[in-house]
Amino acid sequence: MNITTEFATFVIFILGVVAGAWWRVEGAIKVAKDEAKKDAEAAATKAEAAVGLHNMLSIQLAEHKLHVAETYITKAGLREFRDEVMTGVRELKGSVSTLHQRIDQILHEKGREA
Repeated sequence: MNITTEFATFVIFILGVVAGAWWRVEGAIKVAKDEAKKDAEAAATKAEAAVGLHNMLSIQLAEHKLHVAETYITKAGLREFRDEVMTGVRELKGSVSTLHQRIDQILHEKGREA
């Protein structure tokens, strides 16, 4: 088999096309890797920010829970307070209901002295 100039040129052309295609594919792979790396770094930064926000919100929630526990009353505490107030009102009602008898007694005693 004789190698002619046309055959050698054709082989070199085919090798050039294959090498060019390979070079383009390698370039596309490198660009995809770079983009993926950049996206991964951006995702890591966002994740760190989310973790920081979560920690800050956890602290704020704990502070709010403490504030609520210190400031507001519980249901059991409210019941106890209500019972104390109602007991006081009943005692006052009892005192007021016997007040007319006391006044009559005082007036009757004053009437005897006069």
